[in-house]
Amino acid sequence: MVKEMSIKMRERKFCGLSVEQLKEMSLKDFSNYIPARSRRSVLRHPELIEKFLKSAEEKISRKKRIRTHLRDLIIVPKMVGMNIQVYSGKSFEEILIEVEMMGHRLGEFALTRQKVNHSAAGIGATRGSRAAKK
Repeated sequence: MVKEMSIKMRERKFCGLSVEQLKEMSLKDFSNYIPARSRRSVLRHPELIEKFLKSAEEKISRKKRIRTHLRDLIIVPKMVGMNIQVYSGKSFEEILIEVEMMGHRLGEFALTRQKVNHSAAGIGATRGSRAAKK
């Protein structure tokens, strides 16, 4: 007798509230649950976030990619689950928005600097290669 176990995925919560509850909130109410610096940005420019959400919904309905240069945009609950391509200065980095990202900025997840990979030293750069140069 083998009992069938159903693994239940843990419901994601943000400050004790489910994503559905957060999506129903207004931006002003949601701002009470995020850090002060992000709260200030949300309360000062709610029209910027609403404009972005409206254009994102239109692009999703037309099955187009969401691309943006707005690296300083605060992530709000209505963005959870979206694939957003954020400009990194050279290319667009694709980001899947998750619950833990709320309250952060889009630019934090699209890095602008890559790791430097140095190749071998050039001719004349080391003492051994100086003799080969002459």
